Amino acid sequence: MEIARPEAKEASDHEAFCASIAELDRVVKSNFRATALQITVVIAAILVPFMLESPEAKRHFSAGGVAYGFLVLILAMQICDLFRHGQTAQVRERLAKQLKVAVMQKIRANRLYDLSILDSLTGLHNRRFGEQRLQEEVARSKRNDEPLAVLLFDLDHFKEINDQYGHAAGDAALKEFSRKLKRAIRACDVPVRVGGDEFLVILPECPREKVDMIVDRIGSPEVRFNEHAITVQYSVGRAHYQIDDTSHTMLQRADQMLYAQKASRRTKAGAGENKTHFGAEQTVGYERPPSFRT
Repeated sequence: MEIARPEAKEASDHEAFCASIAELDRVVKSNFRATALQITVVIAAILVPFMLESPEAKRHFSAGGVAYGFLVLILAMQICDLFRHGQTAQVRERLAKQLKVAVMQKIRANRLYDLSILDSLTGLHNRRFGEQRLQEEVARSKRNDEPLAVLLFDLDHFKEINDQYGHAAGDAALKEFSRKLKRAIRACDVPVRVGGDEFLVILPECPREKVDMIVDRIGSPEVRFNEHAITVQYSVGRAHYQIDDTSHTMLQRADQMLYAQKASRRTKAGAGENKTHFGAEQTVGYERPPSFRT
């Protein structure tokens, strides 16, 4: 009666890759030892006739015999080399396949990671990532005494854009503002869509005088939608890192500045036949602060 053997556990990709590397190392070492042995044998075959003491034995090892034996030995060595090259090629092929699988898995992992930290509509970072990154940057500024700034943006009259032109126009406005925002900031800055029409930009190692330049570069994004040109402007609040600041206190100061700016404006209606502006002059006041909180 045969005893059932437990099935062997399938090796992971990492374990299989390590096993292939180890096997390749063994093949290379084996090739080295075999080559060294072949060289030794060839040298011995050449020197044997000269080392024999008997003159009669020396006569038997004629030059032709030595050459014939040498050729046979070379042929045998080439056959061995061919076999070893075949082994190396097989291991190399397995490594190439495993490397391809590893690369594809890395690509999929990167895509999943991007999906977990990016906003699907605008391509900016999402709120969860922004919260974590801001906490990290505040800790770094506290540790290294480096400047840090945050900008909070709130699009003006975004609800009116959705109501008048539809949500597709609102989505187009968000995308265009995000595109302008990404082009205005530095590579090290972190743009975040907090939610709805609210945005956050984290500016590490950014001195105060550089913040205005970033805001100016955003300009006034304009979206054409159904023969209408919609200029979407925004309100902005800012905060700079101070001693003993936290991510919450920085965002709180930026909130206060943003909505103080909104409260100071007056609503002015202005619309053209084919061009509608929702500009800074037309901003309405909001009764609540942005929903972003850490």
